[in-house]
Amino acid sequence: MRPKEPTNRDLPPRMIKRQRIMKSGKVWVGYYYNGRDVNGKRIEIPLGTDRNEANAEWARLERKAAPVAQRVMAAIFDQYEREIIPGKSPRTQLDNMAELKNLRKAFDDAPIDAITPQVVAQYRDARTAKTRGNREIALLSHVFNIAREWGLTDKENPCARVRRNKERVRDYYAADDVWDAVYTEAAQELRDAMDLAYLTGQRPADALKPVVTDLCEDYLQVDQGKTGKRLRIRLHNGTQLTGLGLFIAGLIERRMLAGIKTSTLITNQKGLRLSKPMLRNRWDEARARAASVAEAAGDLALAERIRQFQFRDIRPKAATEIESLTEASKLLGHTKEEITNRVYRRLGEIVNPTK
Repeated sequence: MRPKEPTNRDLPPRMIKRQRIMKSGKVWVGYYYNGRDVNGKRIEIPLGTDRNEANAEWARLERKAAPVAQRVMAAIFDQYEREIIPGKSPRTQLDNMAELKNLRKAFDDAPIDAITPQVVAQYRDARTAKTRGNREIALLSHVFNIAREWGLTDKENPCARVRRNKERVRDYYAADDVWDAVYTEAAQELRDAMDLAYLTGQRPADALKPVVTDLCEDYLQVDQGKTGKRLRIRLHNGTQLTGLGLFIAGLIERRMLAGIKTSTLITNQKGLRLSKPMLRNRWDEARARAASVAEAAGDLALAERIRQFQFRDIRPKAATEIESLTEASKLLGHTKEEITNRVYRRLGEIVNPTK
């Protein structure tokens, strides 16, 4: 008898597994029974796409007891993708889908009860992207917890006691000389995005999305995309405009003079919303020009620091330059000041000398 293909070796006799890559990129899986018609000619009888239902139908055709159901991770990942991921924030959904893609390569065909802490540790050690590997194991851990709730396993979560890779927090601080160098070379819409990101302390995506209707009385209302946290950032401090209030007042005046009628606050000169790719292109161009200017002036150290400057470093710059840790944590939308202090405050605390 010809040996079974690798994809069929875990199946009962005469059951076949077929896989097809669909136009969407997803992998379709179907099960078939290798049988015979009334004339003795070989035919493949469809058993469905669910492994457990296929086992039951196989048992009926074989007139045998159905094999013990094996909860294969592929089906659990599918159910998690359908039922759990859509309830998360848009940014987390994107991250989870990318993480799930890597997890599927390693675990799709594995029964859930066959995954042990040793297997998870091997996956951790094999990943070259150590921080991303931690995120993937965290997602796998959540998948296991949900699978327990669904009654698909009663085993202890194998990820629970697996050591994670050590992560190094980014500690780059964009000093004023770096900021000024890039700001000088930036297009007006990039300057506006930098100012709004700094004054609000928000993530890049949240700094680009405010619209006119988010200006409500004395506040700029922000709904953070990653956490869903809602903030109201002051535009007035008593009778005086805050720095954010002055910036938005000037921005609206420039929009009116340019005849821009779109509701999005950060746009180019034609009123087109500044998308993430547009921001990236303008940022790369301004940063490259600023580094070239510094090199031409003979300041190679400054040029190197400019090249390291990323738009996402504006949020930590804002957190660092607010004297009060409590106020910085509130502006960033953190529930714990420890996160603000450990991850986003990029300079040491100001203290007094002994004398």
